Amino acid sequence: MTSLVKSLDSEIAKDKSLKCFVVLLDDEDETAKQLKALAKQGSITQVPLTMSVNPGGPPQYKIHKDADITVLMWRGSSVKVNHAYKKGDMTEADVKTIVADLPKILQNK
Repeated sequence: MTSLVKSLDSEIAKDKSLKCFVVLLDDEDETAKQLKALAKQGSITQVPLTMSVNPGGPPQYKIHKDADITVLMWRGSSVKVNHAYKKGDMTEADVKTIVADLPKILQNK
């Protein structure tokens, strides 16, 4: 996840029309500490790192129940990209695929 957040943070720094946020579906104190460390160590400046106590996330997000990481990208009210990964399944190749999907939401800016 760190690689993905850093990659997206970099892309947003290049194109301010992009917006991104990270929501961890967890309310543990240790998770909050890890988010703060990620922001500091990864020099994350463009992507808000947040937490939610709802383990399923907002219903409209349709988070897959077995997903450890879900990446949604939308334009207006339409989801254009939805990637879900089980714990430990996201690879660097997946991060590249996700970043490569950015044009799907940037078309017709």
